[in-house]
Amino acid sequence: MTQPAQRQLRVGQRGAVRLADVRDVARRTCRVVLDDRARDRLERTRTWLLSAVDQGQVVYGVNTGFGALSETRVPDDALADLQVNLLRSHAAGVGPAFEPDVVRVLLALRAHTLALGASGVGTDVPLGLLRLLDADLLPVVPSQGSVGASGDLAPLAHLSLPLIGEGHLLVDGRPRPAADVLAEHGIPPLRLGPKEGLGLINGTQVTTAVGALAAVEATELAYAADVVAALSLDAQLGSLAPFDPRIHQGKPHRGQIESAAIVRTLVDGSPLNASHRDCGRVQDAYSLRCVPQVHGAVRNALDYVTACLETELDSFTDNPLVLARDDGGFDVRSGGNFHAATVALPLDHLAAAVTSLATISERRTDRFMAPETSAGLPPFLAERPGLESGFMMWQVTAAALASECKALAHPAATDSIPTSAGKEDHVSMGPIAARKARAAVDAVARCLAIEAAAAARALDLRTEATSERLRAVHEAVREHVAPTPEDRSMASEIESLAAAIKGGALRRAAGLSNRWLDADR
Repeated sequence: MTQPAQRQLRVGQRGAVRLADVRDVARRTCRVVLDDRARDRLERTRTWLLSAVDQGQVVYGVNTGFGALSETRVPDDALADLQVNLLRSHAAGVGPAFEPDVVRVLLALRAHTLALGASGVGTDVPLGLLRLLDADLLPVVPSQGSVGASGDLAPLAHLSLPLIGEGHLLVDGRPRPAADVLAEHGIPPLRLGPKEGLGLINGTQVTTAVGALAAVEATELAYAADVVAALSLDAQLGSLAPFDPRIHQGKPHRGQIESAAIVRTLVDGSPLNASHRDCGRVQDAYSLRCVPQVHGAVRNALDYVTACLETELDSFTDNPLVLARDDGGFDVRSGGNFHAATVALPLDHLAAAVTSLATISERRTDRFMAPETSAGLPPFLAERPGLESGFMMWQVTAAALASECKALAHPAATDSIPTSAGKEDHVSMGPIAARKARAAVDAVARCLAIEAAAAARALDLRTEATSERLRAVHEAVREHVAPTPEDRSMASEIESLAAAIKGGALRRAAGLSNRWLDADR
């Protein structure tokens, strides 16, 4: 059943798709349609390509084999079979299927890059992808099997098979044969012509879709880390002196200045902070004092990563490309835009960057565990220490998550392995980089959720109140994690809070906007 959407995203025009659109497509809060101006461009390039083939021009992937078989000419009467065979043979993915949010974004991004008009496919191809998306009929796409060049071939082949009535579609949470589902919805299978099978699978959209979703959530983690750090700073009777703007103007990295300003704004006006202003403590631990420098570095990394992703979202990633000439004609050119190094390297950087949020968050959580570091709070924040363990094991869980992030931060894009009989002799490992980055984001969200729960408990134990903004954050935490006067399992509550953090709940509670996602178009 089609869900009512708040707005339309018109694909097929340069600059149409940005990171915020990826978020909205994944959440089904916008309807994706083909821009009217893209139809003419698609028809012109398609007509020219078919004419070139009719005149005997040899075009890779149109009337030749693929990869190491690119020099093998395919007879004209077998060109349609060539494209169908391509989808069938390349649907070689294995492992767990991608989540529905990823597949929605995949359908939209593949339709967009095809509709830009350089792939030489007909209008029916991007429209077929958007028809599945509009009905939320999601292809079952295994997550493993792509090395990120020549494109994300295996997963994109699984994405495309249902268009021709093969493969499987997810309906009500379970996979069903695509032919049956299409018949029930009155959707005729596509008949692929020359180049259209190759056009469907040659590109970086799997790497980009998974990576963009990771980046969307990572931007929320950047804000949540500042918010939770402010909560911990106040709960641990930390000093605001290290957040003096003059310090950060002296080392004027944009992210550092932003992070310091956020913490300073959130703690400002806190009676709890004012209560220990003259306590005599000279310096806090680095996990409190160096928040702007560490969190700010992550913000700077996100600027780089999101810029790379937004460029890739709006790129020709097919091969060969049908490119316009100044005289109104076209040329076919083979190149390497399917190679995902352009996003694989940034996504490795993303995994390493968010890992820093996990390692510093775990250290702040650890400081709540002992009276000596928590400014006099009971051991492990327990109601009855000894009889009860309080947050003891949650710090252990945070340590495990931070260490797992360190493993996920090991780069994927530095690896390469030759494929296709050596024709594809350098590959990007982009899908692996993207999946690692998203796994790291999930782990960091849980780390921050644990710290937020501990900080909220610590504030409950203080006699003075925190600031108005941090009280709102405390209430937002309490919507997911109840007060803890005695031992109990909080596993489901921490998971709920982690999901809320990725969705921006703590940022909104703090009254902050997300500059990566909320900027005017």
